[in-house]
Amino acid sequence: MSVTRRTLGLGLLGASVAATGGFLYLKESPLLRDPTALSGFVGGEKKAFLANPRTVDALASAGFALNARQAGSVEMVRAPELLGQSPDFLWPSSSVMVEIARESNVAIRRSQVILNSPIVVYSWSNVVDGLMRAGLVKPDGAGHPMIDLLAFLRAVLADKGWADVGVPELFGKARLVSTDPNLSNSGFMFAGLVANLLSGDVATIGGLDGVAGDVETLFRRMGYKSHSSGSLFEDYLAGGPGAYPMTVGYESQLVEWIIADPERWRRVSAGSARPVALYPVPTVYSAHPLLSLKPAADGLIEALTGEALQAIAWTDHGFRGPLGAPGASIHADVAALVPERLDAIAPMPEAAVMLALLARLAA
Repeated sequence: MSVTRRTLGLGLLGASVAATGGFLYLKESPLLRDPTALSGFVGGEKKAFLANPRTVDALASAGFALNARQAGSVEMVRAPELLGQSPDFLWPSSSVMVEIARESNVAIRRSQVILNSPIVVYSWSNVVDGLMRAGLVKPDGAGHPMIDLLAFLRAVLADKGWADVGVPELFGKARLVSTDPNLSNSGFMFAGLVANLLSGDVATIGGLDGVAGDVETLFRRMGYKSHSSGSLFEDYLAGGPGAYPMTVGYESQLVEWIIADPERWRRVSAGSARPVALYPVPTVYSAHPLLSLKPAADGLIEALTGEALQAIAWTDHGFRGPLGAPGASIHADVAALVPERLDAIAPMPEAAVMLALLARLAA
């Protein structure tokens, strides 16, 4: 069958349109354009995730290159010297920070929780053995150690020594250490959890005067408080059970540390004292919301909640997803250490309560 000039012309036109459309599509593809450079502040616990080459590549594939500078969650949403640098985004570690940012007149375009990690108390196996004998720590049905945090806090407030809580080999009075709640989110979250526990419910403005004094006492007895959750965790690992018998942190930190060097974990586990994550009952979830402050950062939310980056966050760094659920798979060395589900979760006090409590603790 012969091909007419008209048919041939239409075919060439169609091919031209298809080729042009394909060129325009490829031109718009993130893979063929320079990544959008964004600058902002993030909590220290997410440093390793953002430095992971897999994360960098996945973000580049989504069209982004991040200059993420470390700052405490509380200071990044309140400190004029940081906000004055005109960041494109903020990535703190608590949903309450969204409201506190608004109270600081931060113009938030969009916000969404990207990651989750429950607050835990880090201790050591030899210390936990004593706390179990004292009835302060009990395993759940799957063997995960759960701490009666209220009972332990009451022992600290009553000036009990380590011997009184089952750990006579430690010197002095029982204590635990968190970060500075006016600068770092893990300390901030812990202050809210403590206020809740001492209140017997979610702490309110009306009930704050009745518990704030005890919260102040607990934090005052900690002594020096780090400005960074990541730095405190490093100090805990380096100091051992004598220097840091109990510290506050995120579940993800130990998971990430184990995955980073499984052989190191096996050596440590074979020793007389190994790191242990104790789960308070109840605990609070540290949600990690990304705050987009400029139009260019809006698409970063979709990128970070996408399947590729969520998988990296869980399998390499131990961050649970936006709903608090673990991912589909995890490293064999940590699979037995992480509860699949946590049911005893308390809500954080509202922003006005936390700001009032921070003012008391700062004083």
